[in-house]
Amino acid sequence: MTLNLRSTTALCVALSLCALLAVPTNFPGLGGDARLTLVVFVLATCAWIGTSIDDTYIALGAGLALTVTGVISSDTLFGTLGDATVWLLICAFVLAAAVSRTGLAGRAAVFLVSGARTVRQLVHLTTAALVVTAFAVPATSGRAALALPVFLALAKVLADRKRLVVMLALLFPTVILLSAVATLIGAGAHLITVSVLWETTGQHIGFTQWLLLGLPLAVASSHLAAELVLLTTTRRADRRGPVRITPEQIQQHSEQPVTGPWSQAEKRCTLLLATVIVLWCSEPLHRVPPALVALIGAVIASSPALGTVRLKDALKTVPWSLLLFMAATMAMGVALADSGAARWLVSGLPTNESPVLFLTVVIAVSTAAHLLLQSRSARSSVLVPLVVAASVGVGVNPVAAALASTAAAGFCHTLPASAKPVTLFAQIPGTPTYTPRDLLRLSAFLAPLTAALVLLFAVAVWPLLGVSLTR
Repeated sequence: MTLNLRSTTALCVALSLCALLAVPTNFPGLGGDARLTLVVFVLATCAWIGTSIDDTYIALGAGLALTVTGVISSDTLFGTLGDATVWLLICAFVLAAAVSRTGLAGRAAVFLVSGARTVRQLVHLTTAALVVTAFAVPATSGRAALALPVFLALAKVLADRKRLVVMLALLFPTVILLSAVATLIGAGAHLITVSVLWETTGQHIGFTQWLLLGLPLAVASSHLAAELVLLTTTRRADRRGPVRITPEQIQQHSEQPVTGPWSQAEKRCTLLLATVIVLWCSEPLHRVPPALVALIGAVIASSPALGTVRLKDALKTVPWSLLLFMAATMAMGVALADSGAARWLVSGLPTNESPVLFLTVVIAVSTAAHLLLQSRSARSSVLVPLVVAASVGVGVNPVAAALASTAAAGFCHTLPASAKPVTLFAQIPGTPTYTPRDLLRLSAFLAPLTAALVLLFAVAVWPLLGVSLTR
């Protein structure tokens, strides 16, 4: 669908729905605030789908419209910027800037990748390394930027084996996107999900609980996807040849030392990062909120005596546009819940459906949503409030439903423009990379595989970890 056709279709849909909502006699069970909320919600969603206007601008406009019309208060709109999850993400980016400055990523790559002796070992060791980066770098685009130099070094070493280079180009964004579910800071969509759950149900998911639920899914989906990328991109002859990657070869393409004695900055940064992660994971023991731990870590990482990066330089890496987007969409979620609009939207759903069938539909819709909404955060902003409201009506645990929707929305591999990491690795001058046809071939197998895996975890694994399927 071209942009003009998509814009025209979205505009027609938006105007039609708004016209229906504007007639007081239509939908008699819908209050005034709920009508206004739905009008803003419809216009914002159609703008996200059908226009090239910046997603953050649309979200801020929607939040402003809801405030001006009195659906939410100005305190609610501005208060979302002070939410703990927003501070967690800011501080996580400061920590990530400190890690990137030291060159620890290159040392980690050498430690893992140089041990590979076969193509399959190289693929799965790379996958393991990319999963680990979810703990150090927030947001998938940041991890993609950190991993790109490592990929370029591998591509130079394997320059005479073009199919392997193309396979690695596809492997990196695939694993980065699917492994984001491992941690709460893996994607802005996760923080939106947590906020919606807290605002609508009063249930809080902390860093430790998300880690317990998300890490096993991230590991399983990443390694299954890695095997799928390997099988769909290479031939048996490509996989049969040996692989030998030395630290010296990687060093040729790294500005920081990847071997030899560690510098004091590297030692301090490693100790700090390990301490922060341990404190995050042990939150139930010490009760210190993850955002406060992250703030302490960020202050130390940017301090003149112990830090490895200046605060003003670290703050330049923070995606302020994403934070504003998150804050505005949180306000939209509050409006949907408090006005009764979300409850009305799902009130017509049958309440006697099986929980497994309900989750299957939720996961299928969330998996396919990237074809319309390219922003992962926008998908969660639209879907999670509705999923939570609907799950209450059918007797499904809202936490399980919200997590399943968010995890399934992590699949966004169909088109080069579906996600920033996919776009980044699809356009690398001078390096062989994948084509849209390669993405479509992979997606044909990967979409049903990841959807089935999320359903399996929601039904069989998460209940063992404390999140039941039903209420």
